[in-house]
Amino acid sequence: MADKLIRIKLTKSPIGANPAQRRTVEALGLRKMQSEVELPDTPQTRGAVNKVRHLVTVADVVDEQEEIL
Repeated sequence: MADKLIRIKLTKSPIGANPAQRRTVEALGLRKMQSEVELPDTPQTRGAVNKVRHLVTVADVVDEQEEIL
């Protein structure tokens, strides 16, 4: 499961969120609005995303090499 990636995009501002949610957004590597990161699809990542699901958008990453083949 760790070989799959998910793309996480910060779509809402964490300014009004509680401090724990702001730290979670920062721990995911999201700094500015509309920034995106690709992280391994692990239970730990999914749990962090679940805590801030109202602030982010999540999509599966399709490997470009798989598309070519």
